[in-house]
Amino acid sequence: MQGDGNEPAVSRGEQIQAAEREAAKQRLLAQAQADRIPAEETTRAMPDRRWRREQR
Repeated sequence: MQGDGNEPAVSRGEQIQAAEREAAKQRLLAQAQADRIPAEETTRAMPDRRWRREQR
């Protein structure tokens, strides 16, 4: 058994799964960054005629 006795040994399969999860996470983050819409394009103020009518 590997390790110093206090920690359970991590099998090769678990190491591969952890690496695959990390790679998938990085792919998702890269895709999300590519699909991101800049805040400047989503926060433009549009006149709301209903609001202006209520202020009169």
